[in-house]
Amino acid sequence: MAPATPLAADTPALSPANTGFMLVCTALVMLMTPGLAFFYGGMVRVKSTLNMLMMSFVSLGIVTVLWVLYGFSLAFGTDTAGLIGWNPHWLGLSGIGRTDLWDGTTIPVLVFLVFQMMFAVLTPALISGALADRVRFGAWALFVALWATVVYFPVAHWVWGAGGWAYRLGVIDFAGGTAVHVNAGAAALGVILVIGKRAGFGTDPMRPHNLPLVMLGAGLLWFGWFGFNAGSWLGNDDGVGALMFVNTQVATGAAVLGWLAYEKLRHGACTTLGAASGAVAGLVAITPSGGAVSPLGALAIGVCAGVLCALAVGLKYRLGYDDSLDVVGVHLVGGVLGSLLVGLLATGTGQSDVAGLFYGGGLGQFWKQCAGVLAVLAYSLVASALLALLLDRTIGMRVAREAEESGIDGTEHAETAYDFSGAGGGAGRTPSAPDAPAAERARTGKVTA
Repeated sequence: MAPATPLAADTPALSPANTGFMLVCTALVMLMTPGLAFFYGGMVRVKSTLNMLMMSFVSLGIVTVLWVLYGFSLAFGTDTAGLIGWNPHWLGLSGIGRTDLWDGTTIPVLVFLVFQMMFAVLTPALISGALADRVRFGAWALFVALWATVVYFPVAHWVWGAGGWAYRLGVIDFAGGTAVHVNAGAAALGVILVIGKRAGFGTDPMRPHNLPLVMLGAGLLWFGWFGFNAGSWLGNDDGVGALMFVNTQVATGAAVLGWLAYEKLRHGACTTLGAASGAVAGLVAITPSGGAVSPLGALAIGVCAGVLCALAVGLKYRLGYDDSLDVVGVHLVGGVLGSLLVGLLATGTGQSDVAGLFYGGGLGQFWKQCAGVLAVLAYSLVASALLALLLDRTIGMRVAREAEESGIDGTEHAETAYDFSGAGGGAGRTPSAPDAPAAERARTGKVTA
């Protein structure tokens, strides 16, 4: 029986409201990468600040170009065996009309692809925090290009592409718990196991040099994450995006309190670094689950993420791996937690009618979530370690020991983050006569009459 010809009234039409909403969300997600750069940049020592900023920022250039050339086709093209996509008409985005709609939506394909581009940009940038102080910038840039091609594009197809095996299995990942955070966290672990620890790890103080910068970065991430999460519903017609928006705020706030409570009980103080890290942990954990759970469920997810991620970041010293800025402890642990809790806390009244164990749905969805998490974790861990090993054995990934100790900013970028020698500082001004002796002592260290 031939399918009925759709009536004109049934044909989806471009929605200016949804299109505008998605463009705003895309801009918010783009802002997350510079926000991440600030967050990571403040957490390292002064001598590595610029390198840390650049490791995030360069992803905006590399992944954007790859996404246009072939990345979008690999991630969202016609499925092959549930593993990869391909559409030759999308190479270079040359076969996409400006009013062509993405299937099942009222937004243009161009809007969908640029929204997804920002996810692809952010994900390898997340990995960089684990590698602070010790990776050559050129090798990192090549790693980003290879990793996006070999790991991110296929995994995005598994989880979100029509025909991807995880998508067909029914794994719920609203905005990237597996495809982004488990993926990046497992990759970070794989790479650091290959390149080893920083010089002085476990013995030298490696405290954050600029906590206000960390807080600024965390605030920008929190702000941008509303676009990351709410925008992933690709529209604003049925309230699911609004639910995700609310749950994003609820889980993040709860995670901040959970992390601070753990710090207070364990270490006796509530730190600004803990508050910022707790916020990111909550954002990570609600990313896969926020469209499926209630606000009370989001509250529970946030508290669990704050406490468990705070506990996890301390394990690197016990287990002996050098995850510089806690990518494994926050993104891998938070991503796994949020993804698995869908199987327990999904209400069946959010993005779908799938209910978790606590809402009468049994353990079926939980096992699906386990399958998605374990597959992404294993593939990303192994593939990332192999890529790092390949680069380390060919062009070399680590800087020389002397460069690491003197400062990677100077050797890799020929710059420093802060210049204290220029005019305008206290020591460079011309003192007035009454203050001259004191100013001269401050400037030269000599005692004057």
